[in-house]
Amino acid sequence: MNKVLITGANGLLATNVIEELLKKGYWVRGLLRDCRKYKGPRHQKLELNEGDITDENSIIKALNGCEYLIHVAALTAHDISSYAPYLKVNVEATERLLKAAISAKIKKFVYVSSANAFGFGNQEHPGNENTPIKPPFSESHYAKSKLEGQKRVLKYKNQIDAMVVNPTFMIGPYDSKPSSGKIIIMGYNKKLVFCPPGGKNFVNVTDVSKGTVSALKKGKSGQAYLMAGENLTYKQFFQKLSAHSKKTPFIIKVPCPVLLSAGVIGNIMRWFGLKTQLSLTNMKMLCVKNFYSNQKAKNDLGVNFEPVESGIEAAVKWFKETGIIS
Repeated sequence: MNKVLITGANGLLATNVIEELLKKGYWVRGLLRDCRKYKGPRHQKLELNEGDITDENSIIKALNGCEYLIHVAALTAHDISSYAPYLKVNVEATERLLKAAISAKIKKFVYVSSANAFGFGNQEHPGNENTPIKPPFSESHYAKSKLEGQKRVLKYKNQIDAMVVNPTFMIGPYDSKPSSGKIIIMGYNKKLVFCPPGGKNFVNVTDVSKGTVSALKKGKSGQAYLMAGENLTYKQFFQKLSAHSKKTPFIIKVPCPVLLSAGVIGNIMRWFGLKTQLSLTNMKMLCVKNFYSNQKAKNDLGVNFEPVESGIEAAVKWFKETGIIS
């Protein structure tokens, strides 16, 4: 019996991975802190276990009877000033989980990191798996913790079949939080949209889930695979989104100096102990075009990345069905 444990089972990517695993005939055990938050498919081959990746007993119990492990759970918040929480969840808990997987004789360990653990490039020369991380992402607590978690996983490549997938900005269904889907809510059916001057790589979450499941069979120990779709400016993304809206918005690009000024204000607020997503680092990230290549995942894992429109369409449909947008 091919049983896969997947952590963070209620998240955007994990829920889509669960759906893909079930399509492929796997038995799936999802680990999450609250089963009531799971909004994905139900199936006789799916069981949900409540637990916490920072709790060793939860990990040992969840691993029992599983052959594969896909570790998706992570602290992704951008409003925490201290690095300590990211270290605890994204680094230390990951290594603890990896050691438990070795003890449980797990056949393959797939760690979901972030594209920003690698350096970005431009449209002509996008970043790849050999591009080292660089500012402003090297200043981000989240990106730094995912890079460190990735390094710890690959350190054990000779003790367990361990590999990494690095998604870019995912768009698609089952974004119940919502996480990256906030950009859909922000721009859908609006008359006026303010957008940053930068850009990023947008990818259909369904393609990322297919690539992650493909890594169970085709991935090589010690390797990392960027799951990247289309390199777009934010303005280009909102223009694509408008094709699925009832209204065509007037898009205003916010100048970088305005965003950086807001970031300075955010840093001052954080200094006074106030929780905010505003920070100089976060605003710098909105000003750059962080573009990536998907060539390695296409060649090695056989992933066929669809245009991001398919992800936008699926996300809009799901948000409508759940009443998040109308």
